[in-house]
Amino acid sequence: YKAKGLVTSIREAVNKKDAFTRMKQERDAERSERVAQQQIERSLAAEKRKKLEAINQRLSALFMMDDKPQERGKLLEGVLNDLFRAYGILVREDFRRKAPDTAVVVEQIDGIIELDGTIHLVEMKWLNTAIGIGEFSPHLSRLFMRANANGIFIATNGYASSVLSECRTALSHKTLFLCSLHEIILLLQRKDDLIAFLKRKSQAAIVDKEPFLEILS
Repeated sequence: YKAKGLVTSIREAVNKKDAFTRMKQERDAERSERVAQQQIERSLAAEKRKKLEAINQRLSALFMMDDKPQERGKLLEGVLNDLFRAYGILVREDFRRKAPDTAVVVEQIDGIIELDGTIHLVEMKWLNTAIGIGEFSPHLSRLFMRANANGIFIATNGYASSVLSECRTALSHKTLFLCSLHEIILLLQRKDDLIAFLKRKSQAAIVDKEPFLEILS
């Protein structure tokens, strides 16, 4: 009986040690997995910062191209589409729709993004003057041709009062909001979240019927 009791005690001690060993192994595995995940997150964050710094530099360089307005406008599309892509929200860039029976381009959209599950058509204009109805109307027409699309317009020198009035009227049927390039530049300098910025703009348009809420800080 003493021998059996000793064997039992030894077995219990071994089992207890094995249990502690397994617990330690599980904790070590969890810790290693957590450390690895944190390392991945740090790497992704560093890569994103690098991309945003490069985008900011490219955007700044555009202000030195006053003698090449057409080229600058095209480059602006690429820079802003890369900005959307850096935040994982770009769907398509420089979309062109052609007539079914010919190769003629009947419609061109600077960029298409998805925000909160909704498609947004993006128009970008670098002009030396405020955006007027003539520049804005094609964008509005493209929105009304699509049942469930919202709109974003990005301009360098603001918007005419007639455009703001037209936007407020259109908000009864479509969600669209306006941005300035100045806002984008400040956002990059502050290292703010582009998605939160766009959502705040969209909410102002939907809730407050304000198509041009300027977010400068």
